[in-house]
Amino acid sequence: MSGVFEGYERQYCELSANLSKSYIASGTLHGEQKKQKISEIKEGIEEAEALIRKMDLQARSLQPDLKAVLLPKLREYKADLNNIKREAKKIVSGDLNPSARDELLESSMKKVMMASADHRERLMVSTERLNKTSDRIKESRRTMLETEELGVSILQDLHPQRQSLLHTHDTLHGVDDNIVKSKKSLSNMSRRMNKNKWILSTIVAVLIVVIILILYFKLS
Repeated sequence: MSGVFEGYERQYCELSANLSKSYIASGTLHGEQKKQKISEIKEGIEEAEALIRKMDLQARSLQPDLKAVLLPKLREYKADLNNIKREAKKIVSGDLNPSARDELLESSMKKVMMASADHRERLMVSTERLNKTSDRIKESRRTMLETEELGVSILQDLHPQRQSLLHTHDTLHGVDDNIVKSKKSLSNMSRRMNKNKWILSTIVAVLIVVIILILYFKLS
């Protein structure tokens, strides 16, 4: 429900109750005191009319579902204001009997009690919502702290793993260097072996030629 409308509503209920009390008090007054009280009642009626107009404008500016709830209440307040005006005329004319005073008193007490009960109900609902919101904030904060602790724990676990990975990387780098060196050594050995094979083949060929020449000269 609109908080602005509720504010106007509370003001009207309090004003209506005060006007009813003023009616009763005016019945025991005379002369200037009564005129002053009647003047106060007229000012209160004007203020009540202004509140009714504000409530009307506020209710009609709201969404249809809220408007459907508030407009019937507004009609009740308008009827109550019309009744106040009729009683005011009776006071001015001096036609307010004890029975009417008792009826006004009972009506004013009912309105005050209804306004108070409605206000307490809204206060309880607001308090309940506030408590739920506070619980959700506490739960969110607890979850946030748990997540933060988990993050710190993970970082602490990752640090030694990072150190281990860096050590492994250094080890692999050293192994790679050794492999490169070994490859170079094998290449050098392969070249020496090929060179030795060529030299040995040359010597064997020369020996064969010498042997052939020796055999040729002996046989001839």
